[in-house]
Amino acid sequence: QVQLVESGGGLVQAGGSLRLSCTAAGPTFRSYSVAWFRQAPDKEREFVAAISYSYDNTYYGDSVKGRFTISRDNAKNTAYLQMNSLKPEDTAVYYCAAHFRRDPSRIRGEEYETWGQGTQVTVSS
Repeated sequence: QVQLVESGGGLVQAGGSLRLSCTAAGPTFRSYSVAWFRQAPDKEREFVAAISYSYDNTYYGDSVKGRFTISRDNAKNTAYLQMNSLKPEDTAVYYCAAHFRRDPSRIRGEEYETWGQGTQVTVSS
């Protein structure tokens, strides 16, 4: 099972951009679908985006469509979340998660097998 480490969070002004990275330790990263979730204080965890292990199918939450892009580089064992046109309501801790050989369309949030520790994203108005 891979272990995940997020990086790239920070403080940015509204309208700005950040790129988050999710780097996996383990030899089978290419066999894992990867998702990003976020959780703001006093709010439930929210699905942000996901990319499948095969064919690179991508999925997005409604609140980020057209602004965020998920991608992966299997040679670097890393998945990315490019976040553009950031809004104060995007402020949250962002977590990446992975599931072995299942398309994200068939995975409920709590079913992801492994999670990173999270990285804070703060968007100021």
